[in-house]
Amino acid sequence: MKKLFVFFCLVLFVAGLAAGQVSRGGTLFVSIRTVELKSGTGWFASTRGRLNYGDRVTVIQVSGKFVEVRSATNTSLTGWTASANFSTRPVVAGTTGTATASEVALAGKGFNQEVEDSFRSQQNLNYADVDRVEAITVDMNALRRFLEEGRLSLGDN
Repeated sequence: MKKLFVFFCLVLFVAGLAAGQVSRGGTLFVSIRTVELKSGTGWFASTRGRLNYGDRVTVIQVSGKFVEVRSATNTSLTGWTASANFSTRPVVAGTTGTATASEVALAGKGFNQEVEDSFRSQQNLNYADVDRVEAITVDMNALRRFLEEGRLSLGDN
């Protein structure tokens, strides 16, 4: 029982540290190539503007995994996006090698160059099909119509 209590306290402590990293008034830095700032946290929220890798922002408010931020270089630009798009440490924009949002997500799941090389060494994998699926794009208006006609949730908060 004592071990369970210590474990529970440790989990709460770590969760508190993680939550403390993204707090109102804090400074964050864009850690992906580009990020769209939206008018809200819903899937179909309108885009207010874009930030680029390394841009500095100030946190206005936090709601779950989303943060509302204000651009440091253009204080009239504010909007919502996932907190995972940011780093608490300054990042320096490079001429090559900046990551996309999906690459950052994959890296967070342990998918790195070594893992990719391991997959590529297997003879029976067809990456052409994966590339074709990743290239599919859907018009947001068509997606909204599809959801509305099917009486499905729009995912708005």
